[in-house]
Amino acid sequence: MDNNKEQAARQAGLSRKTNETDIKLSLAVDGSGEAELTTDVPFLNHMLDLFAKHGQFDLSVEARGDIEIDDHHTVEDIGICLGQALREALGDKKGIKRYASVFVPMDEALAQVVIDISNRPHFEYRAEYPSQQVGSFSTELVHEFLWKFALEARITLHVIVHYGTNTHHMIEAVFKALGRALDEATLVDPRVKGVPSTKGVL
Repeated sequence: MDNNKEQAARQAGLSRKTNETDIKLSLAVDGSGEAELTTDVPFLNHMLDLFAKHGQFDLSVEARGDIEIDDHHTVEDIGICLGQALREALGDKKGIKRYASVFVPMDEALAQVVIDISNRPHFEYRAEYPSQQVGSFSTELVHEFLWKFALEARITLHVIVHYGTNTHHMIEAVFKALGRALDEATLVDPRVKGVPSTKGVL
């Protein structure tokens, strides 16, 4: 019962407004995979929907940005907000599993995401895409989003796209794997007393 009460509280909402973007975001870690996404970047909407569905997170994002310039600021700032919301929602991290490694195939593509909810932000990214664009979306923004997310969430995040020939499939596999790995790493394990660290703190 205590674990259920703790999990029910694992949610956060925030707003971020700059001269470049205006974002409202909420995240419930222990959700049912429901997403309400309204941004100026349709491809990112699709990826965040996959992330929420496969991570069993409830995610709401309302974002407007200076897309007349390009999608960079909007994608970057959503990554910042999502990372901050995850960090806040997890609180002291007591009882979590902490680590996860997940492979996800998407047809011919295979992606791997490895996570340590460590309070030590680090990001490693190994991906080479056949195309620099998916529709109007620049593939370099995947790195930008994930890097800022890991930094603000204060997690160690390794993302490896092992192979693939379709850029859309490759990126889709990344976001599905990210959701599933985070779901596993944030699960409360009744065997874990306190935080899963010999330091006694994460």
